[in-house]
Amino acid sequence: NRNEGAATVVSLQQHKGIFGLKHSTEAMDVISVMRSFISRNYSKRCVIVQIGNLKKGLNPLSMSDLFFTSPYMSTALKTGLITGIIALAEGVAVGRSFAMFKNYNIDGNKEMIAFGMMNIVGSLTSCYLTTGQFSRSAVNFNAGCKTIVSNIVMAIAVMFILLFLTPLFYYTPLVVLSSIIMVAMLGLIDYQAAIHLWKVDKFDFLVCMSAYFGVVFGSVEIGLVIAVTRLLLFVSRPRTAVKGNIPNSMIYRNTEQYPYSRTVPGLLILEIDAPIYFVNAGYLRERITRWVDEEEERVKTSGENSLQYVILDMSGN
Repeated sequence: NRNEGAATVVSLQQHKGIFGLKHSTEAMDVISVMRSFISRNYSKRCVIVQIGNLKKGLNPLSMSDLFFTSPYMSTALKTGLITGIIALAEGVAVGRSFAMFKNYNIDGNKEMIAFGMMNIVGSLTSCYLTTGQFSRSAVNFNAGCKTIVSNIVMAIAVMFILLFLTPLFYYTPLVVLSSIIMVAMLGLIDYQAAIHLWKVDKFDFLVCMSAYFGVVFGSVEIGLVIAVTRLLLFVSRPRTAVKGNIPNSMIYRNTEQYPYSRTVPGLLILEIDAPIYFVNAGYLRERITRWVDEEEERVKTSGENSLQYVILDMSGN
């Protein structure tokens, strides 16, 4: 209990004067008591999981294990199609994220060809599904790598470790590997973009945070599901707004974001932030009709000219 712990600390602190110990320090006494207390009460519940034995060597060729007449071929095709789509979406999304940091563009067609070739070769050499993993890309990015040659160096290093150094990782805790990834991810968080989303659109900020926490505490797949769900909601219910003219200029902006802008008499300019599809046609028709009714009611009460034209601005699509 607490009294026993306090008595033990006090008695250990007196060892230096009673027994004439020259190298006994109060800090070491407290640390020893804490270590003994934790090991006695929490050693069974707080188990540090280690990597353990790692298989030494490279994977063998698996060309002889491929059968195209298996009864499970239909299941394999369905699973392969789904995992291929997820892997491609994840790889392209990660590639575009890092492209934004370095201010360059990526070609989606070339990315698809690269992923396809990697997985074809990997299926013949006992490899699992290959894609652009966010964790390894983050570590590579924070290590200062600039070109694709870094992947060749990393592959050679991994091959050397698998052949000769796997016994050295036996006692490595798994939390060490997780900490490397988490530290690498901290440098990739764009705080200014999140603040900008909060100021511009609270819904976009909520989706951004949901996708972020889905990736951090779940997986990239969960983050992609949240982002895709948000995209579907955006397409089915696109944002619409009335645009007005900024005084002494030819610029038209959202009247909610620019309160000093003025609408043009007889005109109703509506901005639609998404293309028109069959999934959002009904919603847009109802929304435009509501804007027209509200504008006509406002014109009647203010005594201005009647509404003559409705202009749909879809330049942002």
